[in-house]
Amino acid sequence: MDKPVYYSYVPSPIGRLLVTAEGTLLTGLYMRGHKGRPAPQPDWRRADEPFDAVRRQLEEYFAGRRQEFDLPWRMAGTSFQQLVWDALVRIPFGTTITYAQLAARIGRPGAARAVGHANSRNPISIIVPCHRVIGADGALAGYAGGLEKKRWLLDLERNASAAEYCSISRGSESNGHDYSARSTVSRPASIVVRSGRS
Repeated sequence: MDKPVYYSYVPSPIGRLLVTAEGTLLTGLYMRGHKGRPAPQPDWRRADEPFDAVRRQLEEYFAGRRQEFDLPWRMAGTSFQQLVWDALVRIPFGTTITYAQLAARIGRPGAARAVGHANSRNPISIIVPCHRVIGADGALAGYAGGLEKKRWLLDLERNASAAEYCSISRGSESNGHDYSARSTVSRPASIVVRSGRS
């Protein structure tokens, strides 16, 4: 028997977000105007409770207090798409890489265009951070949620990283530690997402 599909909406600084889940597993997070955003179906169930953790963690993220998500999820896609999406969650908070770099990371150098296509099909925006992938020339390139939202998310993360670095630097003055060589760009942060795939 298929698990019920739940959906709800989460308010955010970039507009109301549609979230979907199968049972306890998050399956989608879509922005308003998102390309490929599904419309709630008659057999879907509107419910807020299954998304309590999603809502709380997103609020913390948008407030600049969360860099890692810890949520069970499942994403339906081809094996290549899964490979790309798995690599996305390893891009550190506050940093960006190019499509070519992402292709190299998954062992498919020269497949930047295919990686970009898979990136655009990511069903769980923000949490699986496809917004951290940019063009080779530094341009934002495409984003299913819209380039203005992509720019906003990247600015949020850069500002949060800079604030954290300043806080660490101020703390070093009082505890005697030297953090001056630390870079918020190379800091080994990560997105922690538990896959619900069996």
